[in-house]
Amino acid sequence: MPLTKFESMLKTNSIYFLDLAEFEEIILHYLDTGKHTLAKKAIKLGLEQHPNAIDLKLLEVEILIFDNQLEKAARLIKKIQEIDPNNEEAYIQKAILLSKKGAHKQAILSLKDALIYVDDKADIWSLLGMEYLYMDDFKNARLNFEKCLDADFEDYAALYNIVYCFDMEKSHKQAIHYLNSYVDKNPYCEVAWHQLGCQYFMLKMFKEALTSFDFAVLIDEYFIGGYLEKAKTLEQLGCYNEAIENYLITLELDDPTVFAYMRVGECYDKLGTSDKAVNYYKKAVHEDPLLDKGWMLLAQSYFVNKDYQKSLYYVNRALKIDENNTIYWRKYAEINLQLNFFEAATNAYYKCLALKDENLAIFLGLSDALVFLGEFNDALKVLFLAYKKHKDIMEIVSS
Repeated sequence: MPLTKFESMLKTNSIYFLDLAEFEEIILHYLDTGKHTLAKKAIKLGLEQHPNAIDLKLLEVEILIFDNQLEKAARLIKKIQEIDPNNEEAYIQKAILLSKKGAHKQAILSLKDALIYVDDKADIWSLLGMEYLYMDDFKNARLNFEKCLDADFEDYAALYNIVYCFDMEKSHKQAIHYLNSYVDKNPYCEVAWHQLGCQYFMLKMFKEALTSFDFAVLIDEYFIGGYLEKAKTLEQLGCYNEAIENYLITLELDDPTVFAYMRVGECYDKLGTSDKAVNYYKKAVHEDPLLDKGWMLLAQSYFVNKDYQKSLYYVNRALKIDENNTIYWRKYAEINLQLNFFEAATNAYYKCLALKDENLAIFLGLSDALVFLGEFNDALKVLFLAYKKHKDIMEIVSS
């Protein structure tokens, strides 16, 4: 074993001859396992035994770039290209170096040079795609990733990048056309069906989205992302029981997520089954006690069912996590109004205004609370301020 022999050399200071391929194997092993110090030692010893080995020098360049020794790496690349001007890996490393400097246009030129000398161009197209992404040139990025996918239909990283480019261009219809063409050629690709469903979902074409997600989970019955998106789509279609079934499948397939717990709870709320909703909201906050939205959903559920004391307890839990959320303060005020705690309600509405939330409902709620406290002049001042902020809303006049 070359690795065993090399590590024995390090321990005993003995010198054994290793051929070039063995050194490359050792160095790549250390690079893959993140042991860069040992990789450097292997390169040093390898170059002592094989001083003209271009491949070892290119591995040295890779480490120099990783260590941010860019000028030293650039000098070494120049020497390599003087010796071997047609070496594609030298152009690739030069592009990586230029990219790290932020010189993406020059990096692209170097990668295009590399294309001349390689037979398998997919890796270069992928690197070109990334360089164009760095420049926010989504069209050219997409075109290069499409070449990757044409070369390898199972290059799902390229597929994701293509869809990302369409998303950034807001070209959802074009994405749908592309993905439909792709699944025509590769109909058993659950990733493509999932991405197609997401595009339909963005365009609110929920029936088409549902069909796509159905295909995704039929192809891979353990595809959690497919079930999640299918459940979200069923919610949009008002099919809450079916949505719950799909969320529950995700909980069976993997560790529970607060997202799934909350969505199940909200589906039960929409079905009018608040006791089951509360059960799932409690599971969500048990899973993540810092989930302010979970506490707020509990507060809202108890509020709707007129259990204001419990609602107050849970909204306080939400406010402890996010004290600058005006939606939480507004709910806190509404609960206190129901409990006839008018001073607390007043303070909460003032807090909303201090946080720059000038929604009409806040002014009206505040004026009501002040009236209950007998602060009629202050209530009038609040209404006049509301009128200045919302002149076009006649509700103020009737107040």
